[in-house]
Parts: sequence; structure tokens; C-alpha cells
Amino acid sequence: MVAGLARERLAEDGFDGEEVERIVELVPIATHNQRGIGTLHVGCPEGGPAWIEAPELLRIVESSMSSEIYELMKRSDEMAVVVKAHEQPRFVEDCVREMVRQVVEDYPDLPAETFVMARQENLETIHRHNVVAERYGTLGDLRQELASGVHTERHTTMREWLEAPSA
Repeated sequence: MVAGLARERLAEDGFDGEEVERIVELVPIATHNQRGIGTLHVGCPEGGPAWIEAPELLRIVESSMSSEIYELMKRSDEMAVVVKAHEQPRFVEDCVREMVRQVVEDYPDLPAETFVMARQENLETIHRHNVVAERYGTLGDLRQELASGVHTERHTTMREWLEAPSA
């Protein structure tokens, strides 16, 4: 919608269609920003690896979002983060899909019984609600979904996985 408004205003100001498209392509068009809270749990069954390094899980979560965020930045750095985020917009469901994809690709040797839960909450700036997406299940089911493109109707919950004799 913001891009549409920009196109209208540029056309009203005398820019031709080709110029308008060139400008819209070159200039980042921001709508609003959100901060996201990503969570990634990977539960390895007994007999599997003892752990996965926390920095690796953090890398997956951060790289699944539109952009990294930082505690302290100069104004020029703030601009770079905002531009990156708007050039690579990801909604909560996009972030969750990306986390799951990276776990599947980065850990091909983990057993199919490994439990994965990816969750993203975006803290809204212009709405009274936050937005949340979540996906969980065994790594075997997730691998099959990604390979086939067919969504599994029933997903193993964290409680089910924790209470299973093999977990």
C-alpha cells in the first residue's frame, strides 16, 4: 500500500511510469517495524548427540528474521538495519518456516525422533496485539513435509515427545 501511494504521488508530480518504477525499486519503502522474539527448541532423543551448541541455535533464529537487532547503534547503523529489514521482509510464519528449514538442512544426521519447536512472536508497533506463529513436531515429519510439500495433519507436541518412552 505504501508503494502504491508512492507511485501515485510520483505520477502526480510528473514522473513517467518508467521513472516511477525505477524510483520505487531504488528507494526502500517502509511500512512499520516490529521487533521479533524467536524461540527454537531442539530435543535430541537418548542415544543421539548430547547437545547442540546454543550459538548455533541462536544463529538460526537470528538469520530467520528480516534483520538482526542490536542493543547500541549509531544512527547510520540504525539505518542499515531498517533498510535490511525492509528489503527482506519476513512475517512470523516466514520466520518459523525458515527456522525449521535451517534445522532440517543443518542437521541431516539428527535422528528422525528429534523434536523441534520453532516459535516467533512479533511485537506490533501499530496494533494492540502481537502476532505469533509456531510449528512443532518430529524432525522426521518436518523433513518429509519439506521434501514433499505436503503438510502433516497431526504434529507431535512437546508434551507427547517428552512423555514418550524413547525421548
